[in-house]
Amino acid sequence: MTIARTPRPLPADDVDRSANLIRRINVGDTLTRTAARVPSLLAVVDGTRRVDYRTLNDQVNQLSNALAGSGYRRGDALALVSGNSLEFLLTYYACAKLGVVCVPINLGWRPTEIAYVLRHSQARGVVVETQFVATLAAALAEAPAVRDVIVAPGTGGGWEPSPADRRWCAIEQLYAEGGTTEPDAYVDDRDPVSYLYTSGTTSVPKGVASSHASVYVESLTAALELRFTAADRTVAMMPLFHTAELNGVVTGLVIVGGTVVLMRAFDPAGLLGLIESEHITHIFGLPMMYRAMLDHPDVTRRDLSSLRRGMYAMAPMPDADLRRAIEVFGCEFCLGFGQTEMAPLTTVFQPEHQLSHTGSVGTPAVNVQVGVMDDDGALLPPGRSGEIVYRGPHAMEGYLHDPEATAEAFAHGWFHSGDVGHFDGDGVLWFEDRKKDVIKTGGENVASIEVERALYEAEPRVQEVVVVGLPHRRWGEAITAVVVPRSGQALTEAEVLAAARQQLAGFKVPKAVIVTDDLPRTSTGKVQKNVLRERFRDWFDAP
Repeated sequence: MTIARTPRPLPADDVDRSANLIRRINVGDTLTRTAARVPSLLAVVDGTRRVDYRTLNDQVNQLSNALAGSGYRRGDALALVSGNSLEFLLTYYACAKLGVVCVPINLGWRPTEIAYVLRHSQARGVVVETQFVATLAAALAEAPAVRDVIVAPGTGGGWEPSPADRRWCAIEQLYAEGGTTEPDAYVDDRDPVSYLYTSGTTSVPKGVASSHASVYVESLTAALELRFTAADRTVAMMPLFHTAELNGVVTGLVIVGGTVVLMRAFDPAGLLGLIESEHITHIFGLPMMYRAMLDHPDVTRRDLSSLRRGMYAMAPMPDADLRRAIEVFGCEFCLGFGQTEMAPLTTVFQPEHQLSHTGSVGTPAVNVQVGVMDDDGALLPPGRSGEIVYRGPHAMEGYLHDPEATAEAFAHGWFHSGDVGHFDGDGVLWFEDRKKDVIKTGGENVASIEVERALYEAEPRVQEVVVVGLPHRRWGEAITAVVVPRSGQALTEAEVLAAARQQLAGFKVPKAVIVTDDLPRTSTGKVQKNVLRERFRDWFDAP
């Protein structure tokens, strides 16, 4: 299977075009319908800007109609280089209504990586905030096919139109050119709404083509599973260019008419202040973010009583931290599990299971069928470990211009996650590791996440721990723990190993502990285990 840039043919008559507008599944239409239903409800807070749903929809329509007037059509790609801002959401929904594919750019990429994505996605233009214009300019030099550059206000100052051979304009100019009427554009349900590029830790990034149908259904799933209502107010502090925040939270909240309060970067004091001042009911962050808030002195000074639910993802929440968070924040906690290719939600570790099945990733989400499969394509019973696989409308259309990778991901009639796990007798899914992160040591397979959990429980002075396998002449791979101590605490290798021996079988105890001040991360906060493996690959060859 391949994803072609040329969309399916337009219908032959106006009757079919009208039917498309009436019954299509389009992510942009979710905003249209919410604005019609609850026009005066507060939609977005971006600093001092407060926009209701009627205004948000009008501005989206202005941008969408202006893009159409500039020649953008169904199937064209428009890149987006923006932090968490109102302009990010305006661009995303404007593209959706027109059938243009939005290509959010990871803000942690270098110019060469941005240039690759611009070329690979065949982006016709790019929307960029002022503070990223200089970085984009370097990338544009390697992406000559990008003709249009639309500059959004952002946090930077003035900007220069360089390279000068492109068409540059301010986004405010487009608002003035486009009317507020709903765009009249044919968009197929399975047309891509976005190309989201994976982190590319071992090779060039892969473009995940997510359709309107997949994101639309996933957004409904998120709204249902996370129990969103129009009264909910969330802080969007995780990057919107990542599907976890964009489609795991924001698009579902827009469907029900809730409020999105934008935050450009995580700051514990700032977030605690926002919870109090904006009466936030829902937050989504990494476990390390909750830990930072719990350790901040403002946590006891702020009124956090509005909080209804805290959601976390991308890493396990140590049991001690989870119990402390439940007590201090006084709200429910849940974990969302999934991946970009599933738009992203696949299982939810609901509040009622947090303390009874600590460490699991929960039960399958509505609209998702989850299985565990062996290498030959056979589904395994509870208790047996294998690759976690999925079926459901959330699944991507495929990897852009990569039919071989798409076919491999869809082998045996399921989407293959690359994760290893098992179901228990209660129907709860337990994630064991990424297939590539299982450590093969002395003839045994050891899940790095199991060792990490044990170290969190065994040694309270550990702020963060990541376990990787490093080359070793005797063991093949040696289990190695990279540890960040809590602020003001000192830790030695001997102390961590002694604690590990109280929790783990002998062959699972790390062969070494590396104490460090920080860990390499992607821009979405994930620890880059591949970077650690490369950085310390010669650790056991050293004297």
